[in-house]
Amino acid sequence: MERPSAPNRRTLLQGAAAAALATTLPAAAPAVASPTRPTGPVGSRLTLPSGIQTGDVTSSSAVLWSRASGVGRLHAVLHPLDADGERITGRGRGRGRGPITLRGSWASADTDLTARISAKGLPAGTAFETEIFFEDENGRRGEIGTGSFRTAPGRRSDGAQTFVWTADTAGQGYGINPDVGGMFGYETMRSLAPDFFLHAGDTIYADGPIAETLEEPDGAIWRNVVTEEVSKVAETLQEFRGRHAYNLRDENVRAMYAEVPVIATWDDHETTNNWWPGEILEDERYTVRDVDTLAARGRRAWQEYQPIADPRAMGRGSGFEPARIYRRIERGPDLDVFVLDMRTAKGENTAGREQQATSIFGEEQLQWLLEGLRTSTATWKVILADLPLGVIVPDGEGQESISNAEDGAPLGRELELARLLSGIKHQGTRNIVFLTGDVHYCAAHHYSPERAAFTDFDPFWEFVAGPINAGSFGPNALDGTFGPEVDFQKAGPPMGSPRDGTGQFFGRVEVAPQGEEFTVELIDARGEVQYTRTLTPQR
Repeated sequence: MERPSAPNRRTLLQGAAAAALATTLPAAAPAVASPTRPTGPVGSRLTLPSGIQTGDVTSSSAVLWSRASGVGRLHAVLHPLDADGERITGRGRGRGRGPITLRGSWASADTDLTARISAKGLPAGTAFETEIFFEDENGRRGEIGTGSFRTAPGRRSDGAQTFVWTADTAGQGYGINPDVGGMFGYETMRSLAPDFFLHAGDTIYADGPIAETLEEPDGAIWRNVVTEEVSKVAETLQEFRGRHAYNLRDENVRAMYAEVPVIATWDDHETTNNWWPGEILEDERYTVRDVDTLAARGRRAWQEYQPIADPRAMGRGSGFEPARIYRRIERGPDLDVFVLDMRTAKGENTAGREQQATSIFGEEQLQWLLEGLRTSTATWKVILADLPLGVIVPDGEGQESISNAEDGAPLGRELELARLLSGIKHQGTRNIVFLTGDVHYCAAHHYSPERAAFTDFDPFWEFVAGPINAGSFGPNALDGTFGPEVDFQKAGPPMGSPRDGTGQFFGRVEVAPQGEEFTVELIDARGEVQYTRTLTPQR
């Protein structure tokens, strides 16, 4: 049901990446343009210090996000475009719908001056130019940020979709280095003009201080832009917020987020390395060692800075409620994206050999996922996981991973995964692909009961990509319980620098019209294709 092919897009991607890097690499043009904390004289026009974002875009909805330099209310104007890329004015007979004007939530200290708009009832398969701005409490309009997005197709005849995914941003002390053009892997992804972007977690490294300089494994000196909030491990809410604001200082990140809708999940480093609920840290860098306290602050900051639906009221002073991270993003008849949260319900990092199931999804999320997959009519069902399924990731004497490093029958967390895979088989769900990151190298894994100790599941593929701007590691060993086989893998050197992008990776997927093909490419941060595989659907 699948066929391999050679990296036949290498030349095209190299050309796109080279053109992109030509505008970002000169040291004289640092990839920084805004302060971490909003500042500005009282009475000045509101600005957008962290740019604009669009997220969780479906066939009929989108979330618009920005952050202000002071208290204000978010506004947006969406200009629909015709097939020639011209704005539809709505004037005249048969010209279609004109601009859509929207008003969102207030940016205040309670939200670190972030705000969002949940846009609904949008036409499917439609490209929009966006104008996003804040009005202050006197009704004065501030800086206008411009961007674009396209709603998902409404019919199978609406053509192909493409998207990119990766993980691991600003890890191991590798932050924004103006000498190399900042986080240029984001510009390489943007240059491919994907319809949307999946971030598989570790969107920040709250536990990894970023210093002015860092010695790379080969002795070269990496130079970072730094802020006060990234100088130590994050413990306060404001320090967690500062980590997210730091990444948005990078011109490459802001440019991509303005043009490419984001669908993100979180993993461990949004709080601290390899954490689980109820853990008490022994790390001497922390004065706050209760992980539940850190995780609540980390989750709040993550939610404030991601363009995901916000359960709070549109007014001010309504308090904070955590949004549910696991969710389904419907991308038209050929594609559904299921975003997992493998951290909130995660059990302790034991050796993973318990006879009774220990948690990785939690019962509520497990049943939600099975039901969503069962009822999905999309040709392809992508599951965005923040942890790989069969990769062994030790954590001291325990296991951070689902796998327990034994090839036998499922135990511990593996029992919950076995229930998921068995349930998928017995309810007859087909054409499932797992996409993930976390382990700081790229890989293609095929899982099959023919090689497995546990056999009650249908074969499937898992593709791994990352890091995009962090140190490289791996590759890791695989646990044989579910029969994984390496079809391809590539890793940079341990703690490998993002300087030349050869050890940093992202993936690109193209879903062909009618869902007839699902083509995956693993690409390095320079734009060189490392691997290609095309899957065809089971009907």
